[in-house]
Amino acid sequence: MNTLRSLQCFVRAVELGSLSAAAREQHTSQSNLSKIVAALEAELGVRLLERSTASLAPTVPGQRFYLRAKGVLEEYAEAVADARGETAASSGLLRVNAPVALGQFALNGMVQEFLAAYPEMEVELILNDRMADLVEEGVDVALRLGSDLPLNAVARKVASSPRWLVASPAYLKAHPAPLRPEDLPAHNYIRFAWLPSGDRLTLHGEKGSVTVPAHGRFRVNNALAIRDSLEGGAGIGLCPAWLVQDLIARRKLRRVLRGWEGDAQEVHLLYPSRRYQPQRARLFMDFVQPRIAQLPGMKPV
Repeated sequence: MNTLRSLQCFVRAVELGSLSAAAREQHTSQSNLSKIVAALEAELGVRLLERSTASLAPTVPGQRFYLRAKGVLEEYAEAVADARGETAASSGLLRVNAPVALGQFALNGMVQEFLAAYPEMEVELILNDRMADLVEEGVDVALRLGSDLPLNAVARKVASSPRWLVASPAYLKAHPAPLRPEDLPAHNYIRFAWLPSGDRLTLHGEKGSVTVPAHGRFRVNNALAIRDSLEGGAGIGLCPAWLVQDLIARRKLRRVLRGWEGDAQEVHLLYPSRRYQPQRARLFMDFVQPRIAQLPGMKPV
């Protein structure tokens, strides 16, 4: 049995969640890849995968073996590259996870620059607004917003963005702009769904901090939808500067209560807290960190 080949097939089957997808990637048939994984299970004397017609998932021993196997493959790739006098960072597959809005606005373009600079690299960019489990989902690098970070990850803070109250000129024409934070309960407040603070809004100004109730009839779990709703005149929202600075510059939105800001939104690069971190992951983080910090609306740390 070709052990490295078996490990590659098993690791990709777990990461893709499909034997057929892994087989296509490995340029073999599904039946052949299934035999390779079965032979690996037979050699180890343990079942690694639970298979059904609809899904595939690692068993508990399979998940532990996946983490070790992936580390072995990464170490082997770096050892080969080092022996050849090459940089292991410049080739291979990198799985990156990021929020939808920041991914679409900025990270997607950075990934294209990265791929142009390193033609032997491949990047699988997954955009969603939930907190991914980096280990279970095989994520090498994640870009996350806020300070509520997963315990099974190592975080590198790269920037922060001030959060401003904004509304459209049309909304402010129909609803007189608040003059002080205590006026906000009279307005329709558009916010991200599932916030731990709920309808309590904390603002900071020269005279200190204040917390006020902020009510609204619309909540959504997507920053782009909040941006569109505010531009359309739906209400007032507290948004990070990177999300709305272009609309403010084009006078599609206006800042409200300019002397007050919310807690700054922190930006982190995360990677799994495992023993082996691919060199290509460190290369990618070093590549995007200064670019993220230099985005309009961001402040480097």
